Amino acid sequence: MRKGNALVVGATGITGGNLASYLNASGWTVYGLSRRATEQSGVIPVTADLLDRKATEKALAELPITHVFYCTWIKRDSEKENVKANGAMMQNLLDALQDKNIQHVSLVTGTKQYLGSFESYGSGKVETPFRESAPRVPGDNFYYALEDTLFAAAERDGFSWNVHRPHTVIGYAVGNAMNMGTTLAVYASICKKTGQPFTFPGSQIQWNALTDLTDALVLARQMEWAATTPGAHNEAFNTVNGDIFRWRRMWQEIGEFFELEVAECPEAPKPLEEQMKDSAGVWQQIAEKHDLAEPDVDKLASWWHSDADLGREQECVNDVTKMRDFGFDHFRETRAAFFDLFTRLRAERLIP
Repeated sequence: MRKGNALVVGATGITGGNLASYLNASGWTVYGLSRRATEQSGVIPVTADLLDRKATEKALAELPITHVFYCTWIKRDSEKENVKANGAMMQNLLDALQDKNIQHVSLVTGTKQYLGSFESYGSGKVETPFRESAPRVPGDNFYYALEDTLFAAAERDGFSWNVHRPHTVIGYAVGNAMNMGTTLAVYASICKKTGQPFTFPGSQIQWNALTDLTDALVLARQMEWAATTPGAHNEAFNTVNGDIFRWRRMWQEIGEFFELEVAECPEAPKPLEEQMKDSAGVWQQIAEKHDLAEPDVDKLASWWHSDADLGREQECVNDVTKMRDFGFDHFRETRAAFFDLFTRLRAERLIP
Protein backbone atom coordinates (compact mmCIF):
# COMPACT_ATOMS: atom_id res chain seq x y z
CA MET A 1 0.00 0.00 0.00
CA ARG A 2 1.39 3.38 -1.01
CA LYS A 3 1.80 5.95 1.77
CA GLY A 4 0.87 9.03 -0.24
CA ASN A 5 1.71 11.11 -3.29
CA ALA A 6 4.83 13.17 -2.65
CA LEU A 7 6.01 16.10 -4.74
CA VAL A 8 9.75 16.55 -4.18
CA VAL A 9 10.67 20.04 -5.36
CA GLY A 10 14.32 20.14 -6.37
CA ALA A 11 14.52 16.43 -7.16
CA THR A 12 17.92 16.63 -8.85
CA GLY A 13 19.66 18.28 -5.87
CA ILE A 14 21.59 16.74 -3.01
CA THR A 15 18.66 17.02 -0.58
CA GLY A 16 15.80 16.42 -2.99
CA GLY A 17 17.49 13.62 -4.90
CA ASN A 18 18.28 11.61 -1.80
CA LEU A 19 14.82 12.31 -0.36
CA ALA A 20 13.08 11.19 -3.56
CA SER A 21 14.99 7.88 -3.55
CA TYR A 22 14.22 7.34 0.13
CA LEU A 23 10.50 8.07 -0.21
CA ASN A 24 10.20 5.84 -3.25
CA ALA A 25 11.86 2.98 -1.38
CA SER A 26 9.61 3.65 1.62
CA GLY A 27 6.34 3.19 -0.26
CA TRP A 28 5.41 6.62 -1.60
CA THR A 29 4.42 7.60 -5.12
CA VAL A 30 7.06 10.24 -5.85
CA TYR A 31 6.87 13.07 -8.37
CA GLY A 32 10.22 14.80 -8.84
CA LEU A 33 9.93 18.47 -9.85
CA SER A 34 12.98 20.21 -11.31
CA ARG A 35 14.04 22.44 -14.20
CA ARG A 36 15.65 19.46 -15.92
CA ALA A 37 13.94 16.09 -15.72
CA THR A 38 15.18 13.73 -13.03
CA GLU A 39 16.33 10.32 -14.26
CA GLN A 40 15.95 8.53 -10.92
CA SER A 41 14.44 5.09 -11.06
CA GLY A 42 10.94 5.04 -9.59
CA VAL A 43 10.56 8.83 -9.55
CA ILE A 44 8.03 10.39 -11.94
CA PRO A 45 9.70 13.41 -13.58
CA VAL A 46 7.92 16.79 -13.62
CA THR A 47 9.66 19.72 -15.30
CA ALA A 48 8.94 23.40 -14.66
CA ASP A 49 10.71 26.65 -13.85
CA LEU A 50 9.08 27.84 -10.64
CA LEU A 51 9.79 31.44 -11.61
CA ASP A 52 7.32 30.92 -14.47
CA ARG A 53 3.91 31.03 -12.80
CA LYS A 54 1.90 29.72 -15.76
CA ALA A 55 4.36 26.92 -16.54
CA THR A 56 4.22 25.84 -12.89
CA GLU A 57 0.41 25.77 -12.92
CA LYS A 58 0.41 23.72 -16.11
CA ALA A 59 2.98 21.20 -14.85
CA LEU A 60 1.06 20.55 -11.62
CA ALA A 61 -2.50 20.75 -12.92
CA GLU A 62 -3.22 17.01 -13.13
CA LEU A 63 -1.02 15.68 -10.32
CA PRO A 64 -2.73 14.07 -7.27
CA ILE A 65 -0.30 15.49 -4.71
CA THR A 66 -0.87 14.96 -0.98
CA HIS A 67 2.52 16.03 0.45
CA VAL A 68 5.04 18.60 -0.74
CA PHE A 69 8.76 18.52 0.15
CA TYR A 70 10.42 21.79 -0.86
CA CYS A 71 14.18 21.28 -1.29
CA THR A 72 15.25 23.89 -3.84
CA TRP A 73 16.61 27.44 -4.12
CA ILE A 74 18.15 29.75 -6.67
CA LYS A 75 21.20 31.98 -6.19
CA ARG A 76 21.17 35.60 -7.28
CA ASP A 77 23.78 38.39 -7.07
CA SER A 78 22.46 39.92 -3.84
CA GLU A 79 20.39 38.80 -0.89
CA LYS A 80 17.59 41.22 -1.80
CA GLU A 81 17.41 39.47 -5.17
CA ASN A 82 17.58 36.07 -3.43
CA VAL A 83 14.59 37.06 -1.31
CA LYS A 84 12.61 38.20 -4.35
CA ALA A 85 13.39 35.18 -6.56
CA ASN A 86 13.09 32.45 -3.94
CA GLY A 87 9.96 33.95 -2.43
CA ALA A 88 8.37 34.06 -5.89
CA MET A 89 9.27 30.42 -6.58
CA MET A 90 7.56 29.17 -3.44
CA GLN A 91 4.57 31.47 -3.92
CA ASN A 92 4.06 30.25 -7.48
CA LEU A 93 4.24 26.63 -6.35
CA LEU A 94 1.82 26.98 -3.45
CA ASP A 95 -0.62 29.02 -5.52
CA ALA A 96 -0.58 26.32 -8.21
CA LEU A 97 -1.47 23.74 -5.53
CA GLN A 98 -4.07 25.86 -3.77
CA ASP A 99 -7.13 23.86 -4.82
CA LYS A 100 -5.61 20.38 -4.47
CA ASN A 101 -6.29 19.79 -0.77
CA ILE A 102 -2.61 19.42 0.09
CA GLN A 103 -2.20 17.77 3.49
CA HIS A 104 1.34 18.84 4.40
CA VAL A 105 4.26 20.95 3.15
CA SER A 106 7.86 20.47 4.33
CA LEU A 107 10.47 23.18 3.77
CA VAL A 108 14.24 22.70 3.92
CA THR A 109 16.31 25.76 4.87
CA GLY A 110 19.45 25.52 7.02
CA THR A 111 21.77 27.10 9.57
CA LYS A 112 21.86 30.45 7.79
CA GLN A 113 18.69 30.82 9.85
CA TYR A 114 21.10 31.54 12.73
CA LEU A 115 24.22 32.70 10.90
CA GLY A 116 22.72 35.25 8.51
CA SER A 117 22.73 35.35 4.72
CA PHE A 118 25.79 34.88 2.52
CA GLU A 119 26.24 38.67 2.47
CA SER A 120 26.29 38.97 6.26
CA TYR A 121 27.53 35.52 7.19
CA GLY A 122 28.28 35.24 10.88
CA SER A 123 26.73 38.61 11.68
CA GLY A 124 24.18 37.10 14.01
CA LYS A 125 24.65 36.98 17.77
CA VAL A 126 22.86 33.67 18.26
CA GLU A 127 24.62 31.54 20.88
CA THR A 128 25.63 27.96 20.21
CA PRO A 129 24.23 25.43 20.31
CA PHE A 130 21.65 26.92 17.93
CA ARG A 131 18.08 26.35 19.10
CA GLU A 132 14.98 26.53 16.94
CA SER A 133 13.52 29.18 19.26
CA ALA A 134 16.32 31.67 18.50
CA PRO A 135 15.14 34.99 17.02
CA ARG A 136 15.78 35.79 13.39
CA VAL A 137 19.04 37.54 12.54
CA PRO A 138 18.49 41.14 11.36
CA GLY A 139 18.81 41.79 7.63
CA ASP A 140 17.65 40.21 4.40
CA ASN A 141 17.53 36.41 4.37
CA PHE A 142 15.66 34.38 1.79
CA TYR A 143 15.08 31.61 4.35
CA TYR A 144 12.77 33.98 6.21
CA ALA A 145 10.92 34.86 3.00
CA LEU A 146 10.35 31.14 2.32
CA GLU A 147 9.05 30.61 5.86
CA ASP A 148 6.69 33.58 5.70
CA THR A 149 5.32 32.45 2.34
CA LEU A 150 4.81 28.94 3.72
CA PHE A 151 3.07 30.13 6.89
CA ALA A 152 0.69 32.41 4.98
CA ALA A 153 -0.28 29.64 2.52
CA ALA A 154 -0.79 27.16 5.37
CA GLU A 155 -3.19 29.56 7.06
CA ARG A 156 -4.97 30.19 3.74
CA ASP A 157 -5.26 26.55 2.63
CA GLY A 158 -5.35 24.64 5.91
CA PHE A 159 -2.37 22.30 5.46
CA SER A 160 0.18 21.45 8.15
CA TRP A 161 3.88 22.23 7.73
CA ASN A 162 7.40 21.62 8.97
CA VAL A 163 10.65 23.52 8.52
CA HIS A 164 13.89 21.52 8.56
CA ARG A 165 17.21 23.24 9.25
CA PRO A 166 20.15 21.01 8.30
CA HIS A 167 23.76 22.05 8.55
CA THR A 168 25.91 21.29 5.47
CA VAL A 169 24.45 18.18 3.81
CA ILE A 170 26.70 15.23 2.96
CA GLY A 171 25.31 12.91 0.31
CA TYR A 172 25.50 11.72 -3.26
CA ALA A 173 24.62 14.24 -5.99
CA VAL A 174 26.22 15.45 -9.19
CA GLY A 175 26.09 19.06 -10.38
CA ASN A 176 24.94 20.44 -7.02
CA ALA A 177 25.99 23.90 -5.88
CA MET A 178 26.24 23.02 -2.17
CA ASN A 179 28.11 19.74 -2.09
CA MET A 180 30.99 19.71 0.39
CA GLY A 181 31.52 15.95 0.44
CA THR A 182 32.12 15.64 -3.29
CA THR A 183 34.12 18.88 -3.32
CA LEU A 184 36.54 17.55 -0.69
CA ALA A 185 36.83 14.24 -2.54
CA VAL A 186 37.75 16.07 -5.76
CA TYR A 187 40.22 18.31 -3.90
CA ALA A 188 41.85 15.28 -2.27
CA SER A 189 42.12 13.53 -5.64
CA ILE A 190 43.81 16.58 -7.17
CA CYS A 191 46.23 16.77 -4.22
CA LYS A 192 47.14 13.13 -4.80
CA LYS A 193 47.68 13.69 -8.51
CA THR A 194 49.84 16.81 -8.06
CA GLY A 195 51.67 15.72 -4.92
CA GLN A 196 50.60 18.77 -2.95
CA PRO A 197 49.72 18.35 0.72
CA PHE A 198 46.09 18.14 1.77
CA THR A 199 45.71 21.62 3.27
CA PHE A 200 42.68 22.81 5.22
CA PRO A 201 41.35 25.84 3.33
CA GLY A 202 39.38 27.47 6.14
CA SER A 203 39.82 29.44 9.33
CA GLN A 204 41.67 28.55 12.51
CA ILE A 205 38.36 28.83 14.35
CA GLN A 206 36.74 26.17 12.18
CA TRP A 207 39.84 23.99 12.46
CA ASN A 208 39.72 24.00 16.25
CA ALA A 209 36.05 24.52 17.18
CA LEU A 210 33.33 21.93 17.55
CA THR A 211 30.88 21.59 14.68
CA ASP A 212 28.35 19.19 13.12
CA LEU A 213 26.99 18.19 9.70
CA THR A 214 23.93 16.48 8.19
CA ASP A 215 23.82 13.18 6.31
CA ALA A 216 21.28 13.36 3.46
CA LEU A 217 19.57 10.18 4.66
CA VAL A 218 19.13 11.56 8.20
CA LEU A 219 17.42 14.58 6.66
CA ALA A 220 15.20 12.39 4.46
CA ARG A 221 14.18 10.24 7.42
CA GLN A 222 13.37 13.29 9.53
CA MET A 223 11.30 14.87 6.77
CA GLU A 224 9.16 11.75 6.31
CA TRP A 225 8.81 11.30 10.07
CA ALA A 226 7.70 14.89 10.68
CA ALA A 227 5.30 14.91 7.72
CA THR A 228 3.55 11.74 8.94
CA THR A 229 3.59 12.39 12.71
CA PRO A 230 0.73 14.72 13.69
CA GLY A 231 2.35 15.59 16.99
CA ALA A 232 5.37 16.99 15.13
CA HIS A 233 3.39 19.13 12.68
CA ASN A 234 3.77 22.91 12.53
CA GLU A 235 7.25 22.86 14.05
CA ALA A 236 10.78 23.75 12.93
CA PHE A 237 13.51 21.20 13.59
CA ASN A 238 17.29 21.37 13.46
CA THR A 239 18.49 18.39 11.43
CA VAL A 240 22.03 17.18 12.09
CA ASN A 241 23.67 13.81 12.54
CA GLY A 242 23.72 13.87 16.33
CA ASP A 243 27.50 13.76 16.75
CA ILE A 244 29.98 16.64 16.93
CA PHE A 245 33.58 16.83 15.77
CA ARG A 246 36.56 19.12 15.19
CA TRP A 247 37.86 19.61 11.66
CA ARG A 248 41.45 19.17 12.86
CA ARG A 249 40.66 15.50 13.49
CA MET A 250 38.20 14.97 10.62
CA TRP A 251 40.62 16.51 8.10
CA GLN A 252 43.34 14.09 9.20
CA GLU A 253 40.94 11.14 8.86
CA ILE A 254 39.83 12.24 5.37
CA GLY A 255 43.48 12.62 4.40
CA GLU A 256 44.19 9.10 5.61
CA PHE A 257 41.27 7.76 3.58
CA PHE A 258 42.85 9.18 0.43
CA GLU A 259 46.40 8.27 1.57
CA LEU A 260 47.56 11.88 1.60
CA GLU A 261 50.06 13.94 3.51
CA VAL A 262 48.03 16.31 5.69
CA ALA A 263 49.51 19.78 6.12
CA GLU A 264 49.36 21.91 9.24
CA CYS A 265 46.46 24.33 9.25
CA PRO A 266 47.66 27.68 7.82
CA GLU A 267 47.45 30.80 9.97
CA ALA A 268 45.19 32.44 7.38
CA PRO A 269 42.57 30.71 5.19
CA LYS A 270 43.63 29.40 1.77
CA PRO A 271 40.28 29.28 -0.05
CA LEU A 272 39.68 26.43 -2.44
CA GLU A 273 38.23 28.78 -5.02
CA GLU A 274 41.66 30.44 -5.29
CA GLN A 275 43.70 27.23 -4.91
CA MET A 276 41.66 25.40 -7.55
CA LYS A 277 41.15 28.20 -10.09
CA ASP A 278 43.37 26.37 -12.61
CA SER A 279 42.23 22.85 -11.73
CA ALA A 280 40.12 22.14 -14.83
CA GLY A 281 43.04 20.84 -16.87
CA VAL A 282 44.40 18.71 -14.04
CA TRP A 283 40.99 17.16 -13.44
CA GLN A 284 40.60 16.38 -17.12
CA GLN A 285 43.92 14.52 -17.02
CA ILE A 286 42.76 12.57 -13.96
CA ALA A 287 39.45 11.76 -15.65
CA GLU A 288 41.17 10.51 -18.80
CA LYS A 289 43.70 8.40 -16.91
CA HIS A 290 41.10 6.73 -14.71
CA ASP A 291 38.20 6.70 -17.21
CA LEU A 292 36.00 8.82 -14.95
CA ALA A 293 32.40 9.59 -15.79
CA GLU A 294 32.70 13.38 -15.42
CA PRO A 295 35.73 15.25 -16.83
CA ASP A 296 34.34 18.71 -15.99
CA VAL A 297 35.47 19.60 -12.48
CA ASP A 298 32.90 22.40 -12.22
CA LYS A 299 30.10 19.85 -12.42
CA LEU A 300 31.45 18.09 -9.34
CA ALA A 301 33.04 20.66 -7.03
CA SER A 302 31.47 23.71 -5.40
CA TRP A 303 34.60 25.48 -4.16
CA TRP A 304 32.84 28.68 -3.11
CA HIS A 305 30.29 26.95 -0.89
CA SER A 306 32.85 24.80 0.91
CA ASP A 307 34.96 27.94 1.44
CA ALA A 308 31.97 29.65 3.06
CA ASP A 309 31.42 26.73 5.43
CA LEU A 310 35.05 26.15 6.34
CA GLY A 311 36.01 29.81 6.52
CA ARG A 312 33.55 30.85 9.21
CA GLU A 313 34.94 32.83 12.10
CA GLN A 314 32.56 31.38 14.66
CA GLU A 315 31.53 28.07 16.13
CA CYS A 316 28.57 26.30 14.54
CA VAL A 317 26.78 23.62 16.59
CA ASN A 318 23.07 22.81 16.44
CA ASP A 319 20.96 21.71 19.40
CA VAL A 320 19.05 18.47 18.63
CA THR A 321 17.07 18.31 21.89
CA LYS A 322 13.81 19.37 20.27
CA MET A 323 13.75 16.66 17.60
CA ARG A 324 14.56 14.03 20.22
CA ASP A 325 11.85 15.33 22.57
CA PHE A 326 9.34 15.04 19.72
CA GLY A 327 10.41 11.45 19.03
CA PHE A 328 13.01 11.51 16.25
CA ASP A 329 16.18 9.79 17.45
CA HIS A 330 17.88 8.59 14.25
CA PHE A 331 21.58 9.51 14.13
CA ARG A 332 24.63 9.04 11.89
CA GLU A 333 28.36 9.17 12.51
CA THR A 334 29.65 12.02 10.33
CA ARG A 335 32.96 10.30 9.58
CA ALA A 336 31.05 7.30 8.22
CA ALA A 337 28.85 9.61 6.14
CA PHE A 338 31.97 11.02 4.45
CA PHE A 339 33.61 7.63 3.92
CA ASP A 340 30.44 6.03 2.53
CA LEU A 341 30.07 8.92 0.10
CA PHE A 342 33.71 8.65 -1.03
CA THR A 343 33.28 4.92 -1.57
CA ARG A 344 30.17 5.47 -3.68
CA LEU A 345 31.87 8.21 -5.72
CA ARG A 346 34.58 5.70 -6.58
CA ALA A 347 32.04 3.04 -7.44
CA GLU A 348 30.25 5.49 -9.76
CA ARG A 349 33.60 6.44 -11.38
CA LEU A 350 33.37 10.05 -10.28
CA ILE A 351 36.69 10.06 -8.41
CA PRO A 352 39.72 7.76 -8.87
